[in-house]
Amino acid sequence: MSAEETRETDATLLVGTGPDSRQIAMRLLGENPGNRHAHLVWLGGYRSDMTGTKAAELAGLAAQLGTGCIRFDYSGHGASGGAFADGTISRWLEEALAVIDHARRHLGTGRMILVGSSMGGWLALRVAQELRRAGRVEDIAGMVLIAPAPDFTSELIEPNLTEAERTSLAERGYFEEPTPYGPEPNVYTLKLIEDGRRNRVLGGVLDTGCPVHVLQGMEDPDVPYTHAIRLMEHLSGDDAVLTLIRDGDHRLSRPEDIEKLKEAVSHMVDAA
Repeated sequence: MSAEETRETDATLLVGTGPDSRQIAMRLLGENPGNRHAHLVWLGGYRSDMTGTKAAELAGLAAQLGTGCIRFDYSGHGASGGAFADGTISRWLEEALAVIDHARRHLGTGRMILVGSSMGGWLALRVAQELRRAGRVEDIAGMVLIAPAPDFTSELIEPNLTEAERTSLAERGYFEEPTPYGPEPNVYTLKLIEDGRRNRVLGGVLDTGCPVHVLQGMEDPDVPYTHAIRLMEHLSGDDAVLTLIRDGDHRLSRPEDIEKLKEAVSHMVDAA
C-alpha cells in the first residue's frame, strides 16, 4: 500500500439546497504532522474526473512532500451526483469553493496551491477572484495551470459554431461534438454557454495575488497555445511563468509531461 493510500480518505459533501442539492465526491489526503507546506487542490477539466493520471500523480506528489491534497469530482462528473446537463461554470465554481472550505475545516488547510487542468484552469482563476472578494487572498499560495481554458465557451466554442450547432442550441438547448478522448460525444448546453459569459476572466488584468505557472502544449488541438499566451498578457501583474511544450497535446499526460507538472508544483511548494 502506497503512502498516499494510507492517508487518503473518500468523503462526500452536500452542496446546494432543495432540488438543486447534489452530493460531491472527494478524496482528501491528510498532511504529515508538522507539515508547513501549502496543500494541493486539484481542479479537473470538462468531463474529467479525480481518478485521472494527473490527479493521481498530484496526490502521490503531495504524499511524498508530506502535505495535504484535495481532489473532487464536479457534479455530473465521476462519482459525484447531479446531472451533467445542469452543469455551468457558476455551479462548478460553487462546488469548488464548498470543497475548499470543507477541507479547510476538516484538514486544517490554510494556504493552498491550485492545480487546474483545462476548464479547471478557468475555475482556479475564478476561485482566486472569489476568495479575494472574501478577503482571503492569502489563502492561495500559487497556481499551476495545465492547458488552461479560461472563457473557453465564449472564446473557443461560440466563434466556431456551425449553423447546425446554432440551430441545435436554439431548438434543443444543446449540441453534441465528437471527441477523441472517449466514445461519448461532448455535450455543450446553452445554459453552459450563457453562464460562461457571466464568468469571463479575460476582460482585464487578472490579479491572483500569487505566482502562476502555466504548462501548455503547442500541439494542443483543443486549446491553442495562443490562448495561453493571451492569458499571460492578462496576468501581467503577477509572478507568471509560461512553459511551452513543443510536441505537447491537450492532456499533457505523458511521463515527460507529468515530470514537468511535478517539477512546477514542487518548485511552487518549496517557494510558498
